[in-house]
Formats: sequence, structure tokens, C-alpha cells
Amino acid sequence: MFTITEDLVGLRIDKALSTHPKIDSRSHATSLIDRGLVTLAERNIKPAHRTSLGEEFVVYSADAISSQLVPYDFKLDVVYEDDHLIVVNKPSGLVVHPAVGHHQDTLVNALLYHTKNLASDADPARPGIVHRIDKDTSGLLVVAKQDSALRALARQFKKKEVHRIYWAVTYGKFNSLSGTITSYMRRHPTDRKKFASEKINSGAIPKGKLAITHYKTIKIHPSGLSLVNCQLETGRTHQIRVHLSEHGNPIVGDPFYCTSHRIKKVTSNSTRKVIESVPHLMLHAAELGFNHPTTGKLLIFRAPWPQELSCILEELGFS
Repeated sequence: MFTITEDLVGLRIDKALSTHPKIDSRSHATSLIDRGLVTLAERNIKPAHRTSLGEEFVVYSADAISSQLVPYDFKLDVVYEDDHLIVVNKPSGLVVHPAVGHHQDTLVNALLYHTKNLASDADPARPGIVHRIDKDTSGLLVVAKQDSALRALARQFKKKEVHRIYWAVTYGKFNSLSGTITSYMRRHPTDRKKFASEKINSGAIPKGKLAITHYKTIKIHPSGLSLVNCQLETGRTHQIRVHLSEHGNPIVGDPFYCTSHRIKKVTSNSTRKVIESVPHLMLHAAELGFNHPTTGKLLIFRAPWPQELSCILEELGFS
């Protein structure tokens, strides 16, 4: 429990928390808040929250979450597995790892049911997790079973050596059939659940993280939809969703970055009816390639669209 005393009144909570004996900096405090590890009255807060006298914040640790991890009997689609790593094809709707208020029924919980061997060298609340894909995104994800594998894979991601291809169905036609979208991304200024590209004034130093997406149009539907191949050079949270939306081509089925009026611009009534039946975000992590952390051999994996979306693609003529 972290209680606001008179000397902390009126401060931003991230600054106030930096005085906590177990929080070593303001950036550490911001990280905990962004991960949902700081709550007020059982609700998540924003780093910019201004404190009031007597407010009581609960500060969780990753260890506290990890102690609550319960194996989840969930049938995983395991694409590849050896003593060092697992590659899974994650369904849409499955959260990758636990967080405050969501300790169970995640991919991590399912992995703990599948195997007792997951790397724990990094965050104990996220054993084995090297990278993430959004809850609403389906597709390929690699998980480390050994600490050495986790470190080796993490280095490849950091050096941008991992091959990642996503497929997306978007609204509108792209002005250029292929191109690169580059921006600096950070959390949305008013909605902490969303992200946005930073507007940078001339000569200013960006505060966001560099995000680079390469895209290529595969097929265009006459009613105003596009099937797009996106290759990640960086892997920021919601990167493809933000980039395509800000480019004017939001992904079909995206509840965060696509407004409801976009469907009205689709020129075909039958196509609109198909889109209305889309069960979730039409974004799929289709290809994943990396060097094996022990043998060094290049591994490339591919996963087809999930069944619930492949039938939609067939109706749209995108199959």
C-alpha cells in the first residue's frame, strides 16, 4: 500500500511513486503503471493522475502475479517444439500473459499446462515470453523454454533480425501499392489503452519509440477493401494497427482504431453484410523466422488464416 501524505499532494502519481523505497526511478514507476501494476480503488490509473491527500494505491510486483499463475487446460496449436523453444499459433481472443486483474486463462497459463519448462530469467510473471501479439490478433509467436534461449532470441529481436510478416484486410485502397510507414509511437495522450504516432515539431527530439512498417498490397476488392502484407522492422504495441489507421486504411474489425462509419464507404451492400459478420480484428501473424538459439539454423514458420476468418476471405474473393 502506498498512501499519499501532505508532501506528495498534487504530484503526478509516477513522480510520487518514485519516492517508494522499492521503486528506483520515475520511469520504473511509469512502467509499473502502464503494465497495470498500480491501482487506486481497484482501478488502473494513468501516470499523469494528480494525487490527493490520503489516497491509497496498491502497488503489485511481478513476483506477486507469478505466484498466482495457474495452469490452464487449453488446447494449444503447437507449430514446432524442441528442448529450447515452442512456436505456437495463437488464436484471437487469447491474452499472451497475465496482468493485474487477469491472472488466468492466458497463453502463459496454457503453456504452463503444456510444459513445466519455461524460461524464467526475465519477468517471472511472463515466463518464456520473448515477444507479444495483441489479444485480438491471431498467429505465430515463439516462446523460450530455456533461459539461454530466451536471451538469444531477445537479442535477435533487439537487433531486428527476426522475420515477421502479418496479413491484414483494410478499408480503402492504398495510394501506393507498397511503401514504408515510419513514425515515433507512444501511448495515446488521452486514452491509455491506445497508442498513437507522435507529432514532432521541427528540431524537437521525439519522446516516442521508432516504429517502422513495410507494406505491400496483395489484392484490392472493387468495393473498397485491400488485402495487405505487412512486414515489421520494429515491433511496437499496436504498431500495424496504428500505422494503417493513421495512413487512412484501418483494419477491418478493429474496435480501437477504426470508426464505425468506415463500413458505410464500402460500395457493395453484399460486401457490407460480409464485413458485419467479421468476428474480430482481421490481422494475422502469418510468418515468423529466426535463427535457432542453439544450432543457429534459420527457422521459418507459416500459419494460415484462422478458420473463422478464412471463410470471410473466401466470400470477399481474397482467398
